[in-house]
Amino acid sequence: MIKNLLFAATLCGSAFLNAQTSTEKELEFIETPEQIEAYLASNKSKENKLLTFNEEKHKTILAKELIALNTGSMKTVRNSYERIIYKVVEKTNKTYYRVSYIYLDGTKYGNIDDLNIFRSTLINEYKNSNAPFDFLAKRYSMDENANKGGDSGWFIEGELQPEFENEIINGDHSLDDIFTVDIPEKNKFYIILKTFEPKEISEIKVLKIVDKLD
Repeated sequence: MIKNLLFAATLCGSAFLNAQTSTEKELEFIETPEQIEAYLASNKSKENKLLTFNEEKHKTILAKELIALNTGSMKTVRNSYERIIYKVVEKTNKTYYRVSYIYLDGTKYGNIDDLNIFRSTLINEYKNSNAPFDFLAKRYSMDENANKGGDSGWFIEGELQPEFENEIINGDHSLDDIFTVDIPEKNKFYIILKTFEPKEISEIKVLKIVDKLD
């Protein structure tokens, strides 16, 4: 009787182990974007997806553990009802930029001279009256980023408007410099404060697959 129970337990353990590793074995061969797309198409689920983690934007324990892995490595997280497999499929270092800005909508002013007078007033308040830039941005900036004190957050080239990015990336500006950018054809005018030097930041793409446990 005891031998039979031990034998049955061994079979169950073996079956569980095989089920536990089947998805990991499949993922070992997933490397290219085409393979990732095909795998997600054949394993359709809202929970199965390709994720991006950035060491500056994502500070969770899981994100830190995944960023520390090498390309091709996997991490499995289990609970009582599912097994989540994460595979690092790409790992890169990208140059990120960060500034604070005040956006002024040109359509709200009678003419460009009025806008420039107001913009000069704000710059003088920052330089000569010690008004904090984030205070000025919250009060006067005309986009939703005003709520963040004008902080752009970390961004890479290609994420924002080309004219805006070009001056930040290629302009001769030092840390804490304040300068302006005009995009008159779009009625967009900016005061920009360089708050950070460019920074190399690690970023990974991770294939997340969820196995439901019976």
